[in-house]
Amino acid sequence: MIPVIIAGIANKQLNFDYTMDELGALASANDMVVCADIRQNISRPLAASYFGKGKCEEIATSAQLHDCSILVVNDELSAVQIRNLEELTGLQILDRTALILEIFAKRARTKEAKLQVEIAKLQYQLPRLRTSSINKFDQQTAGNTGGGYTNRGAGEKKIELNRRVLEKRISNLKKELKELLKGQETRRKARKQAGLKAVALVGYTNAGKSTTLNGLLKLVGQDADKQVFEKDMLFATLDTSVRRLHFTDNQTFLLSDTVGFVSKLPHHLVAAFKSTLAEAAQADLLIHVVDLSDPHMKEMMDTTDQTLKEIGVNNIETLYAFNKADKTNENYPQCEGNDLIYSANDPSSLELLAQTIKQRLFKDLVTQTFLIPFDQGRFVELLNQQATIISTEYTTTGTQISAQLSLQLAGRLRQFKI
Repeated sequence: MIPVIIAGIANKQLNFDYTMDELGALASANDMVVCADIRQNISRPLAASYFGKGKCEEIATSAQLHDCSILVVNDELSAVQIRNLEELTGLQILDRTALILEIFAKRARTKEAKLQVEIAKLQYQLPRLRTSSINKFDQQTAGNTGGGYTNRGAGEKKIELNRRVLEKRISNLKKELKELLKGQETRRKARKQAGLKAVALVGYTNAGKSTTLNGLLKLVGQDADKQVFEKDMLFATLDTSVRRLHFTDNQTFLLSDTVGFVSKLPHHLVAAFKSTLAEAAQADLLIHVVDLSDPHMKEMMDTTDQTLKEIGVNNIETLYAFNKADKTNENYPQCEGNDLIYSANDPSSLELLAQTIKQRLFKDLVTQTFLIPFDQGRFVELLNQQATIISTEYTTTGTQISAQLSLQLAGRLRQFKI
């Protein structure tokens, strides 16, 4: 664990103490241990150095006392602020955005997530290029430039060359990501055409989305290899996982587990992960998972709602699922209106959640009877796979089936309706 100091300025923030506590949790998620927490109650940060000279001296003294070499700051800093803070404190400076980017870089597993994180990191670095980091930057990007320094003007500054390299790298990564996402969009359209309903789990990081997904998979008897990674930590999972849940009544829907949110989520990341969050944008139902046991629950809900608006997720029916009720005095499971109180570790809670989801998704189901000729057996099979069968009777002219089914499926079978 790397010892660090965390520090921030109130800056008229109503939830300042909460964001500082969260900064400490983010540091822990990045294998750091907080040795000191320094806060300053001023209305705005200094343009040149963020903190005042006296506070910088306090930070430097604290760093010597705790043998720390890294200062983690609670806001995104400019290149000037980073450089001046380094000079005033003698410490390596890591702002909130850079810290979150480091965590994302470590946790990204799929090709898509890795590309998105790298794009966000390079976009963050672009306005912060400076001479002191040129050599390190050259080493990191040498393999990606294709000998990009040939035919350059002799008087062109090194920092401008590196800026061009960064911009070219970002452009290439975006093209690569776009190609990768074409396949996902094709699969998404195919699911829509097949009439499959989609549900997306959204919410604050570590609210229990992955645990909820795994619990529902167990409920329908899915194999263990379909389970997603879960751990009690911030940003345990970054990759959107989509699973098909098929129940004994033949009602089926797709459930996706999306990346979690956090306050002051870097805009570079929000932009980069828009494609990942497309599952939420195109869902028929959102399950907003909330940690009921957290005292900052309201702030977490507001952050999630705000981030969803930023990425264009609007006007989608939402069920608020208040998880971790087993850590509170609330009775569970229970559901009233759009609020469901449950524990993702409790089978009866998961039963109620699944039942509530199906009621919301399939409220437009109709009950109809069909007479399907024996030589059209594929439609009988289709009903058995996608509808809830009420009765089946074999007549001299074909198979008579009464079933509860979607309007879309009923339309495909209208020629057999009796």
